[in-house]
Amino acid sequence: MLGAFLIGLREGLEAALVVGILLAYVRRIDRRDLIRPITIGVGIAVAISLLLGAILTFGAYGLSFQAQEIIGGSLSLVAVAMVTFMVFWMGKTSANLRGDLEREVDARIHQGSGWGIVALAIVSVGREGLETALFVWSTTRGTGDTPWYTGLGSAVLGILAAVAIAWLLMRGMLRVDLSKFFLVTGIVLVVLAGGVLAYAIGDLQEAAVLPGPYLAAPDGAPAWLASWYGQDAWAFQLSSSIPPDGFVASLLKGTIGFVPDMSKLSVIAWIAYLLITMLLFLRQYRRSRAARAAAKAARVATA
Repeated sequence: MLGAFLIGLREGLEAALVVGILLAYVRRIDRRDLIRPITIGVGIAVAISLLLGAILTFGAYGLSFQAQEIIGGSLSLVAVAMVTFMVFWMGKTSANLRGDLEREVDARIHQGSGWGIVALAIVSVGREGLETALFVWSTTRGTGDTPWYTGLGSAVLGILAAVAIAWLLMRGMLRVDLSKFFLVTGIVLVVLAGGVLAYAIGDLQEAAVLPGPYLAAPDGAPAWLASWYGQDAWAFQLSSSIPPDGFVASLLKGTIGFVPDMSKLSVIAWIAYLLITMLLFLRQYRRSRAARAAAKAARVATA
């Protein structure tokens, strides 16, 4: 479950950095009494994320197959939207993350309520936790034959690795170019999200929400419309060459989202998402790098 491990590593590192910034700041301004509210907020955020994961994993039992597919497909679309937003949001705000968080802490202190610090910790960490729970559930569900605890275990390993990396960074024992780290993990997450999008389209087609191989074409439909229904809706069917439960199929499903049988609509959505999102993401990275280089040159010139 490379996808679950990676999302745990990426989101865990973001959350660990946020917590590290909050704790370091309250120590720097000699407000160690705020460490307890931050800890409480982080604990609540983790509990909410685990609760969401449990609801997603076990809540659908008892529903009809169609309802499960509709819920699963819809939540997978939400997961793709959240991860895509997160990738772009981190690329845009990472340079100012420390300053933004410190200003938020100052604002909560000015309001004079410890619960404001708790709420800040919940929002800052909970956002990463909810994205992790939803995306891990979507990727695990998309692989079909993978037990839920395999995905959970992979995500936990990723989070533990992230905590270890964050601790080493804070101690100055490890140097990592976080810009390149978020670039590489962002690229991989975009690829994984493209696979989840394809799963979501497939789920909604199985639920008869979208046209596809599981529905007959409407009576009197023109040829171009009929080609999106029934057997004509398949882009390819390679199950005879690539067994769906084999190692190769499992590896492809867990990494790039490829499955032996894919409909035309799934393939189009998959390719369109990858091309558009990857292009925009790489363009954002190039612009951010150019802006950082210009800011550094300006600081050197004025020194």
